[in-house]
Amino acid sequence: MTSAQPHLQLDPITVEVVRHKLDGIANEMESTLLRSSFSPIVKEGMDASASLFTIAGETLAQACAVPIHLATLIPIVETLLKEFPLSTMKEGDVYIMNDPYLGGTHLPDIAIVVPVMYRGRPIALSASMTHHQDVGGMTPGSIPTNATEIYQEGVRIPPLKLRDAGVMNDTLVKMLRLNVRIPDVLMGDLNAQIAACTIGARRIAALADAYGDNLLTTIFQELLEKSEAMTREALRAIPSGTYKYVDYMDNDGIELDRRIRIEVAVTVENGAIHCDFTGTSRQLKGPFNVVRSGSQAAAYFAVRALTDPSIPTNAGCFRPVSLHLPEGSMVNPKEPAPVGSRTAAIKRITGCIIGAFQQALPEKVPADSGGELLTLAFGGRKPDGSGNFVVGELIAGGSGAARRSDGVDVVETDASNCMNLPAEALEMEAPVRVLRVELRRDSGGAGKRRGGLGLIKEFEMLDVEATLTHRGERHFCPAAGANGGEAGAPARSVIIRADGTEETVPSKLVTVLKPGDRLLVETAGGGGYGPAGERERDLVDADIANGKVSAEEAARLYGTAAE
Repeated sequence: MTSAQPHLQLDPITVEVVRHKLDGIANEMESTLLRSSFSPIVKEGMDASASLFTIAGETLAQACAVPIHLATLIPIVETLLKEFPLSTMKEGDVYIMNDPYLGGTHLPDIAIVVPVMYRGRPIALSASMTHHQDVGGMTPGSIPTNATEIYQEGVRIPPLKLRDAGVMNDTLVKMLRLNVRIPDVLMGDLNAQIAACTIGARRIAALADAYGDNLLTTIFQELLEKSEAMTREALRAIPSGTYKYVDYMDNDGIELDRRIRIEVAVTVENGAIHCDFTGTSRQLKGPFNVVRSGSQAAAYFAVRALTDPSIPTNAGCFRPVSLHLPEGSMVNPKEPAPVGSRTAAIKRITGCIIGAFQQALPEKVPADSGGELLTLAFGGRKPDGSGNFVVGELIAGGSGAARRSDGVDVVETDASNCMNLPAEALEMEAPVRVLRVELRRDSGGAGKRRGGLGLIKEFEMLDVEATLTHRGERHFCPAAGANGGEAGAPARSVIIRADGTEETVPSKLVTVLKPGDRLLVETAGGGGYGPAGERERDLVDADIANGKVSAEEAARLYGTAAE
């Protein structure tokens, strides 16, 4: 097919066909990644993502995956392009990186990038990111909540070649295997990432064959410009002004009684949005700091949530976004501050940006969500002594209620998008028994529209002892209601030792579980919307019948509506 020139008029139907092809390729990459990985946190928890980029490093298409990953891949690709210019790229090259202070996010999230070569030159980039179950560091699972510097969190990988023209970097592979607790799982997941990126490169090259590489890359730019124009138009529909919001995190894992302030002033004007985090807590001792890429990810997700969902998601959507991140604050820390538990902070940052628009966009913005991705890591020696086990668990809370609907029970919100592990998957990987899983009654904030419920899950340690990492949130700072709604129930976790003694978990904890010890977790509920007294009687009755609200709490919270 004859290649098009950039100045030629593009056929809008062809542009749309290519756009949907790109989305399909990204989702095929994601499917390959999930189906080929070794670790349960990926194949069951879906903690991995795939994306396509232009050769300028701009997002071209994204899989339906984890928004934090998809946005933090952007600065990683930018860094790799600086380190490895396009002119040096060859067929069979594979690049790897995870360093947060060079554009990454946290050490378990390792990025793989593959150039899409066509007739000897790169025309696009294929990228994937996986949360690896273990990358070394001071605790199994590599998410220590008590880390005080990044060196304690695992192995740092600068921009490197993992494969050079098809030849693996065996020195790098040996070094990585030696520094992690489950090397075969690490390499299995890395190979799954390479397979996903290879699929993406193969499919883009086929598109270039079908349309011509010049026409194809011209369409890439058209798609970005179209999304930018649509996003700016959507932002102009929001009343101009500066909107502020403040929320708090429980603690930083080190100073357990110190609440962490997140403050944002969001200015919308002339089709652009600016997020200023002046007033946010200074850099933290513990690992809940967020490097620039994570703060950008929060803002990018918020913009997509606040604007038209039919806008194709690519770099054009992000061009109207700018941020002020005070240096030395928790949203822009100085090296070597620890950042391993940044997901909890990114979720709260996202919630603050969205929450700032509760008054400006009451039809769209809900009450605060539980905003919690409770992350657990169990690790130790296998009962037969044959090696190590490390397995992670991801548990969500309830979402906030909106003006016209109740919150959703136990759902990922605010820039994360993973799944909990089925009991069978966890029990196959670790000497842990799941004793029960159930909705947490009465945890949703009361209101005309009720907040979503949290979850109760109970674990028992079996044959051997294990290190437990518990990274929780909302234990002390519950999700606020909106427009007169009540706050959701705070989270709660307790360790019940084999001798019957109980230990309350202060949101974050690294400890040892011995055989017979149990861990009981209760995640946070979402905030309610509107006064509880205005809730319709039939909805209260349905909540009682479905076990979501107890009769006693219904009478207390909803008054005459529950009589």
